[in-house]
Formats: sequence, structure tokens, C-alpha cells
Amino acid sequence: FHAKEEKDYQGRSWILPPRDKKNESDSCFLPKRWVHTWAGHTKGVNAVRFFPGTGHLLLSAGMDGKVKIWDVYGSGNNMGVRDVCFSNDGRRFLSTGYDKNIRLWDTETGQCIKSFNTGKVYYCVKFHPSDDKQNVFMSGCQDKKIYQFDTDTGGTQTAWPYTRCGRAYDGIMQWNAECVRGWVWHRPLAHPPTPRASCTAFLNIPATPTPPHPTQVLTYMVKDGRFKSMKNKTFKGHNTAGYACQVGCSPDGKYVMSGDSEGRCFFWEWGAPQKIVRTIKAHDAVCIGAEWNPMESSKVATCGWDGLIKYWD
Repeated sequence: FHAKEEKDYQGRSWILPPRDKKNESDSCFLPKRWVHTWAGHTKGVNAVRFFPGTGHLLLSAGMDGKVKIWDVYGSGNNMGVRDVCFSNDGRRFLSTGYDKNIRLWDTETGQCIKSFNTGKVYYCVKFHPSDDKQNVFMSGCQDKKIYQFDTDTGGTQTAWPYTRCGRAYDGIMQWNAECVRGWVWHRPLAHPPTPRASCTAFLNIPATPTPPHPTQVLTYMVKDGRFKSMKNKTFKGHNTAGYACQVGCSPDGKYVMSGDSEGRCFFWEWGAPQKIVRTIKAHDAVCIGAEWNPMESSKVATCGWDGLIKYWD
């Protein structure tokens, strides 16, 4: 945990959000300048995630084998950490790394609650989106399968080829170089695959849009149980060849963003995908991830393989 104090002036724990912090605006605005840097990882940073709802804490996954929590407003493993994910209330989080372990952590104490190991590397991890199923999470594995875990029982159930659970659809989505597939939760019968143009190696898929083609971000919708390509929602201009750069959206859904292999972060308007509205030279190495602060409507955190996390306003 990286902060000046573990308690505020009222003696409250650092996990609690500041009482005086209000949502700045329902509309999001493009960041213009670099305002802060979090430096502490000794190798590249693979992912960053804001605390749900308030964004007062930032979770980061590093190639140095460390998971770090940063105090946003006040400012493990021996092998690389691949992904991190908060529970809905933010009091627990998951991490998965190249040491073949998925770990469940207590956000406040920093203690590891439970560890899951099946002898395989897991590339991504995601809690079930429903509040009453926060004991269930899914993880995409190197063997091209999804595994479902139960934190209460420690049980494991094999699902089907790959990867994240989407909030807008109570199911599981998978993509590889050939197609996109989806499953309804607890019904391991895949919807018919949707053909897909050539893509980079599948390692990561946010909810929407889909992970980038080497030079574009593709968008799909679900209609009548099938994936349908939204050809008028293709975002181009960046270059992610060789990297699984993560795609993000602003909280109001107005903007789409993605890093690229040259360390840049690109922003497009959802309503006008043909035009790049802003480009930031964010990192000296690949910009692998970007995350919009859910509380501060003009602030974005980026992470790169230069080992830095940068904050933009």
C-alpha cells in the first residue's frame, strides 16, 4: 500500500473513500495534461483498476511480481502479475500471475485470504457481476479454457474456451484468432461462433468494445443470442501489433480509449468513430492499459511497460 498515512485525521481506515469527495460531473471530458506519476514497480505494469464507484484507490499489477495499491486523492508473487480485479464493494480483490496462482486478497489488510492453483497460468480474472454471486469468479487460462472458481468452497469447474464475463450480458465471452463465442452463465452451451478477422494473440478482453485488431478496435453487439459486428463502430489509427493492449470506455460511454505499442493513448468518440479526438504520448514503452476515474470525470490513469503509472487531467 502506497500512501502517506493509513488513517485519516478522523482515524478512519484508508480503505474508506473521502467524505468530501463528490462526483464532478455526469459528463466526461478528455484529459489534456500529465499531472502525476506513480513509480514503484521495477518492471512493466500490466493493468490498473480504480476502486469501484469512488476511484480513491488504484490497484496495479506489475511484471515485477507485485500488486500495489495507490492512494489516488492523497497524492506476493515472485513472478509477474498478469491481471487484477476488485469485488463489487472493493473490499476484496483478485490477482493472477505467471506463478500459476490466483490469489484472493483483503483490500484493507493486504492479507492473502485464499490461493487457487491448478498448475496452469491464468491470463485474466473477473468476479461475477452480480452482488449476490461475489463468491464466484472466472479466469481465462493458457489451455484455452475458462475456469469457474468458488471462493467459499475452493471448488473449480471447467467452463469453455476463453475469457471474461461481461456486465452487460450475464454470460461469458471468448475470442481468438478465428471467432467470438458466448455462453449463458451455468449453461455451458456455446452460442454459434461469429467469424472474426485476424487478430493478435488472445490474452485480454474487456466488456465492450472487443480487444484491438493490430490497427483497429472492433465492436460487437448481442442480438437474438448471436454476436453481430457493428461495422459502423470501428476505431482506427493506433498500432497494437504484438501486444494485448486493453480497451476502455469513459463512465458516460462517450469516449473509447486504447493504448498502443508506441506508448501512445488514443481517444475516440463513440458517436464519431472515424475521428481520433486526442492522442497522448503516455509512456516510453508500450502503453498496455488505461482506466477512467469513475469519480473525476476528466482524469485517466495509464500504465506501461516502462514501469510507470501516469495520471492525466
